[in-house]
Amino acid sequence: MDMKILVVGGGGREHAIAQALCHSDGVKLFSVMAKKNPGIFNLASKTFIQKETNVPQIVEFAKEVGVEYAFIGPEAPLESGIVDNLENEGVACVGPTRAAARLETDKGFCREMMERHHIAGCPHYRICHNIGEAITFIKEYTGDLAIKPIGLTGGKGVRIMGEQIDRDGALTYIKQLRGKVVLEERLIGEEFTLQAFVDGTHLVPMPLVQDHKRAYEGDIGPNTGGMGSYSMPDHMLPFVTKSDYDKALAIMHSVVKVMGKIGNPFKGILYGQFMNSAHGPKVIEFNARFGDPEAMNVLSLLKSNLTDIVVGITDGLLSSSQVKFDNMATVCKYIVPEGYPDTPNVGDVLTIGKTDGALLYYANVEEKGGKLYTQTSRTLAFVGIGPNLQEAERRAEKAASSVKGRVRHRRDIGTAELLTKRCNHMKELR
Repeated sequence: MDMKILVVGGGGREHAIAQALCHSDGVKLFSVMAKKNPGIFNLASKTFIQKETNVPQIVEFAKEVGVEYAFIGPEAPLESGIVDNLENEGVACVGPTRAAARLETDKGFCREMMERHHIAGCPHYRICHNIGEAITFIKEYTGDLAIKPIGLTGGKGVRIMGEQIDRDGALTYIKQLRGKVVLEERLIGEEFTLQAFVDGTHLVPMPLVQDHKRAYEGDIGPNTGGMGSYSMPDHMLPFVTKSDYDKALAIMHSVVKVMGKIGNPFKGILYGQFMNSAHGPKVIEFNARFGDPEAMNVLSLLKSNLTDIVVGITDGLLSSSQVKFDNMATVCKYIVPEGYPDTPNVGDVLTIGKTDGALLYYANVEEKGGKLYTQTSRTLAFVGIGPNLQEAERRAEKAASSVKGRVRHRRDIGTAELLTKRCNHMKELR
């Protein structure tokens, strides 16, 4: 089919989206991003360098080039109402409206919606509307506590009292936030990600993925946007039972149904971040878009045409028959600048060696004079694909290790040792 489609965003996730769209014949790709992503730039017929939250300018660009569809990558433009404005101009969007995106952009709305409509998997929580209320609660609380800012934080805003910070550190953090926060029981278990294509009514799930937020090997250090992720050939994870999976999927279906019922139908990508606890899956959060890096795992396996899925989502006629994935394992490893995430080195040259067939997705990297330079965030991602996790990890690790420069990556992602640790942890809990 002939299709003009706009991809909004300039990270590794958006490069994966753009690459998947370009697998279809007749696609003419356009791009909006705050900084030039070399991978997306080389795929696009025209690129507009602009902040993804500058909605009026993006709408004008979309009208100028005559796009029919838009695929929104990051969460910030969703909060800024980009879908509402593009759809008012006749551009069909893969992404929820501003009201529906509150599933991600307003953690208080999400928790209250789950409680009000009796959706399973909601942890015990308290919404505090000011600093004083939060401080009083923390001083009186016994046990570990997750402190979550209400708004967007790029996946880096959550602090765990009892693990990352002590009570005094929690009080200091609350004062720094200067706004509403959600305070929740700390969930213990193993995290997993379930993403799904959603057309407002129908939901089609993707392979399960496990992300690795911590900066350093052994799951230590500060949270990041995600250092890498893996998926298995059967699209499950060995520490997630069929019953766990069914419960998580049922929660996702319930959320989609409720969002339609309250007048904010959800269209686009629904991302469920779950903690598989001793008592089954609990909802850590929902995101209103693909995960980064998880998008790179699942889109690298997609056998179907993403353009057909785009049409199914936007027309409200999505079917599971449109969505097929290869039965292969994937391992994604992110290259990051030295010092990331707290004090990343900027402007260092890096070179890529032999990648052994691993897929390369560009993220926050500058290309100048034929050379690549680090920026402030994650730089490049390599995805290894194989018939089993061991082979996928070998390919991803060889590619990641080929990069020379003042950069690093987590070598343990996708290894048998780390997976065994995850499985043993679940056995201890149950």
